[in-house]
Amino acid sequence: MNVQIANVRMGNRVPDHRAAETRHGVDVLATGPLATVQDSGRWGYAALGIGASGAADRRSYAFANRLVANAPGAAALEVTLGGLRVRARGTLTVAVTGAPCPVLVDGRGGACDSVLTLPDGAELRLGTPPTGLRSYLAVRGGIAADPVLGSRSTDTLSGLGPPVLRAGDVLAAGPAPAVFPVLDLAPAPAPPGAEVHLRVLPGPRDDWFTPEAMETLLTSAFEVTPRTDRVGARLSGPPLRRRRSGELPSEGMVPGSVQVPPEGEPVLFLADHPVTGGYPVIAVVASADLPAAAQARPGTRLRFRHRGPGSGARRAAARDNGQERP
Repeated sequence: MNVQIANVRMGNRVPDHRAAETRHGVDVLATGPLATVQDSGRWGYAALGIGASGAADRRSYAFANRLVANAPGAAALEVTLGGLRVRARGTLTVAVTGAPCPVLVDGRGGACDSVLTLPDGAELRLGTPPTGLRSYLAVRGGIAADPVLGSRSTDTLSGLGPPVLRAGDVLAAGPAPAVFPVLDLAPAPAPPGAEVHLRVLPGPRDDWFTPEAMETLLTSAFEVTPRTDRVGARLSGPPLRRRRSGELPSEGMVPGSVQVPPEGEPVLFLADHPVTGGYPVIAVVASADLPAAAQARPGTRLRFRHRGPGSGARRAAARDNGQERP
């Protein structure tokens, strides 16, 4: 499968002068299409134009940390379509979750959703997953990157946080917990297959679209195109027609927003989405379904289904009362 992952721009790489002194961590030998450091996100700065970022599939990320007894929010590696190769510095306890990629330790097979021990000098290799898009590698103790605004997440839109990983990087691991606590290790749901169903609520600008547009959104299949990255996924499918002309002033955006540019093909915003946007949002994906959306690789079909009461009656009442927003 020939998949093109959208290029991203990052700020200048800051050399890690502690790399040679790192005795507990990993050497990055290869990264695959895209590998980044991610944690639970950079929250509380939307008013400054800074998005939360963080792991795209928060469910799989959290499960990886639970498997190695890390504290919630510990930094891990997010790997897109496999291809990551790392060498252990010191003996490491690791776990791989998310898209079920083949796992090899010094050429021998391992398994996703399980705890692995890497001896000093061992090489861990992640192959291409047959389904899903993003896998997570957690190291006991977490990845000890320098936090920016309280988070170690790489934001591919703003350039905040650690740079996108490349071969030759050295990543230190933090101190391991003294003991393994008793944890709920129920595995995360299996990554999606060829078709993913996502629940949506009407968006704040659903009244900008024809009734047929909402019906089309809820009854048609949309395909994830190769124009996808951590910012969002552009979808192909039947166009969603507007009943209003003109454009909006920029307004706030949230993860899961289904924004529709003038040509009518929607964009589904993901972890590194912009905090504002000027195209109308017809619907918003339920937060609980965002992990499945994050695992939808190019070629995956998405189907949106309605969740909760519609807003058509509220819109009509607002128009009748002269209270409709511009």
